[in-house]
Amino acid sequence: MSPMSNPLLSSAHLPDFAAIRPEHIQPAITELLAQAQAAQEKVTDPDFPADLHAMERELDVATDALGLAWGAIGHLNAVADTPALREAYNAMLPAVSEFFSGLGSDERLYAKYKAAPIPHDPAEQRALKLALQGFVLGGAELQGEAKERFAAIQTRSAELTQAYSEHVMDATDRFALFVPPERLAGVPEDVVAHAKALAEAEGQPGQCKLTLHFPSYGPVMQYAHDRALREQLYRAYATRASELGDPALDNTALMHEIVALRHEEAALLGHPHFASVSLVPKMADSAEQVLAFLRDLATKARPFAENDLAAVRAHALTLGLHDLQAWDLSYVSESLKAAQYSYSEQEVRQYLTLPQVLDGLFALLKDMFGLTLTPVEASQASVWHDSVRLYALHRDGHLVGHVYLDLIARPGKRPGAWMDDVRGRWKRPDTGHVQSPVAHLVCNFAPGADGQPSLLTHDDVTTLFHEWGHGLHHLLTQVTVGGVSGIDGVEWDAVELPSQFMENLAWEWPVLARLTKHVSTGEPLPRALFDKMLAAKNFQAGLQTLRQVEFALFDMRLHAEGPQDPLALMQAVRDEVSVLPPPAFNRMPHSFSHIYAGGYAAGYYSYKWAEVLSADCWAAFEEEGTANPATGARFVAEILARGGSRPAMDNFKAFRGREPSIDALLRHQGMALA
Repeated sequence: MSPMSNPLLSSAHLPDFAAIRPEHIQPAITELLAQAQAAQEKVTDPDFPADLHAMERELDVATDALGLAWGAIGHLNAVADTPALREAYNAMLPAVSEFFSGLGSDERLYAKYKAAPIPHDPAEQRALKLALQGFVLGGAELQGEAKERFAAIQTRSAELTQAYSEHVMDATDRFALFVPPERLAGVPEDVVAHAKALAEAEGQPGQCKLTLHFPSYGPVMQYAHDRALREQLYRAYATRASELGDPALDNTALMHEIVALRHEEAALLGHPHFASVSLVPKMADSAEQVLAFLRDLATKARPFAENDLAAVRAHALTLGLHDLQAWDLSYVSESLKAAQYSYSEQEVRQYLTLPQVLDGLFALLKDMFGLTLTPVEASQASVWHDSVRLYALHRDGHLVGHVYLDLIARPGKRPGAWMDDVRGRWKRPDTGHVQSPVAHLVCNFAPGADGQPSLLTHDDVTTLFHEWGHGLHHLLTQVTVGGVSGIDGVEWDAVELPSQFMENLAWEWPVLARLTKHVSTGEPLPRALFDKMLAAKNFQAGLQTLRQVEFALFDMRLHAEGPQDPLALMQAVRDEVSVLPPPAFNRMPHSFSHIYAGGYAAGYYSYKWAEVLSADCWAAFEEEGTANPATGARFVAEILARGGSRPAMDNFKAFRGREPSIDALLRHQGMALA
């Protein structure tokens, strides 16, 4: 099949997403796999030189083509899922997993890398070091039955994690509750209007359709006066993909097998548990160090969390709620925040229209990083949904890269927010040209209703800034060596540094003011309203910190202690750190995609770990001036531009001049002890 008839075989820099069909997948991936396998055999031939650049020209070019096509398919599977696409994706998943597993465990290729001369370029030295580390973790030193079993584990794990993700997506998509509008008293008008439109589209005029997608679920939990409705939605959300829902979507057995296989994999590699394997390429030294870090953070946050909870309980009494339940927490907290700070998130939303937020954000990117974003015309931007936009990024007249923005929630799209790379910056050995980076930025914001633009919460804005931080890390790299360019090669527990750093900018008045324009009047956000927001910034920071520590402790213990009942472990963790445990029917682990299917296994602690780094970096801007161009230039040069070409701690120390301290994080979150 030719590139003319199969878009997955095209060598174009940007994938032709709109043209990709399920029937393209099997022939294209089969052909690209054959080419990659042929390249693997060529470079592992005894007569092929142990030369990194020669191997790159043959093998990396072939695997890059395979990775680009498979990445496009995987992306569509996450944002435009259909039964036919899912079937075609799953049909080829074992073959692709088997190839990449075999490549990483190929002792012939490992021997070539070990025999290659050490490069003079520091970035190439780093890439070689990480590649050799990857071979060891990929099972290249295993022999015989152990090697065969290791490969089988990789293939089976890929199938299990894909099934886990599908169950969460399907359990989320299939839930629908139709209620009359009067049951949504208290819920923002645009949310109600959208719910009415959804119901009418399904032949139920006069009703409102509620779903478990967060733009629907979140506002109901936060604002709906109807307590029974909140409880009904909470139960549905908290039991997704568990034995308490559709048996066909129950993740219980998958969870047990995924963890058991990871533990077996660790044993084959000579490690005591999977957490030990996971931490090899990370900043943290051991599971014990991570557990100590998390428990220390929990100890510091607990007094503040207890105060937060006491305030919620007291306010609940004023609302007539004498037995505070999990489905009351968001509702009571929103009411308490409005009472304490005299504003509501709904009031702020009226000023945060998606078009204006993007205009202000793009202006900020120009001021801070010299970036100009130009929309690619629809006729030239092949996208997977008509709400998706493609932008070209330029600096000083030169192309930096491209970014796709897919920001609106819809059925068939995975929940959450993420950045993913399409291409990395790379000096291609086949052409000698530097390939510019391309990224996806994905969010799930509420769509607009009744012809109005999408209205964002301030949390939505910080989420958008967070994902742009990842995107800038990927797009602004100056490294051209494969494997350490952009986010590649960055320790997983440091990869959140730029994203969490960017969140701080959403709290700067000069920045936020540019993002605002009232949906009806066009007026900017009043400074007085911002001051109220700022006063409430650390509202319930103690509770929020303990919640993240709870998730991270569960993840690390699950992978450090080996296979066990996840619900019993979650309960033990909650007994240790939670001040308001959820009800017994809560099945949070069954939809904890980050660790079971999202690459964060024994790594969820990374959010808090990197938050220490990002808060300390932001403190430099506070000390030297948030608008200080020299500080900004240093951050770009030492953090963003370096990618994975040197250890993250070296990047941090080059920017900050010392090792990180937790003090800035505690101070920023209002938990610094006097």
